[in-house]
Amino acid sequence: MSSTDGTLKDVPEFFEVDLGESLISRTETLASFRELGPPDLCHVIKTTGKAGSKDLGSYHYVSGVDASSSASLAAYLNSLTYNVEEVPGWFFGAATTKGGWKIRGGAFCSFNAFSRVDVRVEVKIPGGVEAYVIDLRGERHEATAQIWQEVYLSAMLRAILYADDANYRLAGFRKLDPITTLDAELRFVAAAEAAFFKGWQLGSDPEIQVATVVSNHLTSGIMKYFGDSFRFGPAVNLFEKLVVKEGEVACLLAQSYFGLNEEVKAVRVLHAALQNHPQSYSLLHVQCDFLRTKGKHEWALKLAKQAVNCAPSEFVTWAKLTEALLTLNSCPMFTYNERDLHRMPAPARSHLPMKDFIRDSGILDEEANAAHNNDADVALLRLPAPSLRGTFAKAYGLLAKLVSQIGWDELLKCRSQVFVMEEEYRMQKQHDAPDSPKGANGANGAGESDAEDKEGFGPLAIEDEEEAADDDASTKGVHDDDATPTTTAGTNGTPTIMVAAPDEDVPEPGSPAIPTIKVSTESDGERERKDLAAYEDDKVAAPGIEKPRTAVQPDPESEDQSATVPSASTEMPATNGAATAAPGSFNNKRLCERWLDNLFMVLYEDLRVYTIWRAEVAHFKAQHLPYRKTGTEWEILGELAQRLHHKEEAKDAFQRALDAKFSAKAWLKLLEFYADEGDVQRSLNAAIRLSAYQHRWYMESAYPTAVAHQLFKLIRRDGLAKISYSLVSMNVPAAVLKGVMQPYFAWAQAFRVEGSDF
Repeated sequence: MSSTDGTLKDVPEFFEVDLGESLISRTETLASFRELGPPDLCHVIKTTGKAGSKDLGSYHYVSGVDASSSASLAAYLNSLTYNVEEVPGWFFGAATTKGGWKIRGGAFCSFNAFSRVDVRVEVKIPGGVEAYVIDLRGERHEATAQIWQEVYLSAMLRAILYADDANYRLAGFRKLDPITTLDAELRFVAAAEAAFFKGWQLGSDPEIQVATVVSNHLTSGIMKYFGDSFRFGPAVNLFEKLVVKEGEVACLLAQSYFGLNEEVKAVRVLHAALQNHPQSYSLLHVQCDFLRTKGKHEWALKLAKQAVNCAPSEFVTWAKLTEALLTLNSCPMFTYNERDLHRMPAPARSHLPMKDFIRDSGILDEEANAAHNNDADVALLRLPAPSLRGTFAKAYGLLAKLVSQIGWDELLKCRSQVFVMEEEYRMQKQHDAPDSPKGANGANGAGESDAEDKEGFGPLAIEDEEEAADDDASTKGVHDDDATPTTTAGTNGTPTIMVAAPDEDVPEPGSPAIPTIKVSTESDGERERKDLAAYEDDKVAAPGIEKPRTAVQPDPESEDQSATVPSASTEMPATNGAATAAPGSFNNKRLCERWLDNLFMVLYEDLRVYTIWRAEVAHFKAQHLPYRKTGTEWEILGELAQRLHHKEEAKDAFQRALDAKFSAKAWLKLLEFYADEGDVQRSLNAAIRLSAYQHRWYMESAYPTAVAHQLFKLIRRDGLAKISYSLVSMNVPAAVLKGVMQPYFAWAQAFRVEGSDF
C-alpha cells in the first residue's frame, strides 16, 4: 500500500497502529482534564471492502464544529467521505478512490467541561448514528438535552478562547469557524445565557485563583468574541438581562458600555452596582481602570487598595498596586496549569497535506530555505523570561513596565529601600552579635529571631538620595550558576562582558572608543559612569547593566507567617517622606519573596542581553560593518525588545528576522505594530502571508483570530471599502484572495463590524 492510500484530501491525519487506540487513549486521560478540555477528536475507519483486507484507523483534531446535536456531528463525519482522495477513471470512466479505500464509519468526541464527561457520536456508513456519554470512569451513559447544550457551549468556548493560544497547539489540528451566521451567534448567546451562572465550574484564567460568576472562562469567551470585533451591542443586551439576577454582572455590562463609548451609562451602572455590592473587587477594578484613563491616579489608587482588602488572596487585586514593590511582593502566586491536551500513542504515519492553491501561490517558499536560519546562540535560547507562565509572567510584565518608566538603577534603589539586602543583613548581624556564627546566606542560625522581626508589615523607610548613595543595590550579587552571565575575568577580578571579539581591529583615531560593558562594583562604578557619559556624547550609548544583590529570603520556620496575606492599608509604603532610615537600618523593611528575587534576576538577564545587543549594533554601525544574526536570533531579540517595551527596536528585529527566513511569529508581531500605526499596505501584506501560513496548517477559521482582530482595527478606522480596494490593488493571487483573505471581509460585512458600511 503506497503512502497516499487511504488518505483524506486537504485534511490532516494520523494513522493508528492498532484500530481504535486513539479512542482508548482519550478515555484513559479523561480524568486528567481540569478546565475546558482538549480539542475535539475525529476518528475515522476506512476499508477497501475486499476479503482479507485490514481496516485502517486514522484521527485528527478539530475545533469549531457545531456540537449542539448528534446530527451536526454526524454531518461533519459524513462530509469527510467526500474528501477521500480519488484518481480519475480510464477513458472517462468514474473516478475511484486511491487503493479503493472508503470510509465505513467513525466517531466524534467532544468534551463537556461543565459535567466533566466526554460526548461521543458513532456513525456507521451505511447505517445509523449512536450518541452516548463516557464519564471519567469510562462508563457509558445516555446523552440528555442538558448535556448537549453544555457540550455545545464547551466546544464554542474552546474554539473562541484557544483560537491563537500558543499553549493549545497540536500538529494536525483543524480549526474551523465556530460561528458563521447571525443565527448561529444568537444560538451561542442563548446557550451562554442559560449556563451563565454555572460558568464558574469551567475555571478561569491563570491569574484568577477562585473562579466567580463574573470571572471565568465563559465570561472571558463572551468578552473576547464580542470585544475582538468591537461589537459590544449584543454583549450589552445579554448582560442587561443577567444583571437583574446578579448585580455583580454590572462590571461586565459597564465594560461593554465603555466599549461602545457610552461612558455616562457605564458610570451610572457602576455607581448603582457599588451601592449594593461595595465589596466586589471586579466592580472596583472596572472603575479603577476608567479613572486611570482619565488621569485620576490618586482616586484609582484608593479603589485599588479597597479591592485588595476585598479580595486579598487574588493576584489581580495586588497587581493593581504595583506603584510600590512591597505590593508586588505580596501578590499571591499560583501554580500554572497546562492546557488540557491529548496524550496519544505514536502514530504509524502522519499525513499533513498542503492545499494546492497555497503551494502554487509561492508565498511560503521561504519556509523551505529556513533550515540554516534556525540556529541561535545558546545564550539567547536560554533566556528564562519566555518560559514564564501565569502569575509569574504577569509579575514579570509589571517589573518590566516599571523599568521602562523609571529605569533599572532607580528600580534597584527602590528595591534596596523596600527589602532587606543580604549584605545589609550580615552587617547588622555582625553589629548585634559579632561572635555569633553566620550562615551561608545570612538568614539562618543565630539570626532567626532577627529575621522574624523583619517580617513585620510596618511602613517602609524611604531614604534620602545622599543616604541611599552608600546603600546602592546594584553593586554585588550572589553568584548563581543559573543566573550568572557568561563573562571573562579582568585583571582585577571584575567580570567583564566583551562587546566585540578580542581580535577585532582597533577603532581609528578620532572615532569614539567602545566602552567595556561589565557587571560593575563600587570601586570602578564612578569611572565607568564617566566613560559611558563621554561615550553617550558621541551618540553611541552602551550603558552598563548592574547585577542586583540578592535580598534576604524568609526563613522556612516563619513561612506560615510570611504566607499570611496582609491588607492594603498595612502594606502600602509611606509616601510622605516622613519615615526615613539610616543606612544599614532595616527595622521598617521586610523580606523579599524568593519568586520576586528570582524575577529580578530574570529581568537582569534580559536587560544585560539587550544592552549588549544594542552596544554591538552601535559598534558595528560606527565601524560601518554589517551586523548579522540568524533568523531565529532576530526573533528572540525582537521578543526581548518587546518584553522590555522598546517598540522600535522590536519592530526592526522582527523585520530583519523576515529578511532571513519566513517567521509566522514575526509576521504576527509586525501585523500588530502596523495596524496600531494605521499602515494599511504593510498590514495587509502581513495579513496575507500570515493567513496563508495558517491555512497551510489547517487554521481555516476567519474569526475569532488575531489576524481578524487587527484587520477589524483598520476597517473600523478607514472603512471596509478602502481596505478591500487596497487589497485588490496588491495583485494577490486570485486563489489566495478568495480562499484566504475574503472570509475576513465577508465576516465583517455579515456581522456588521464597525466601518463595514463605508
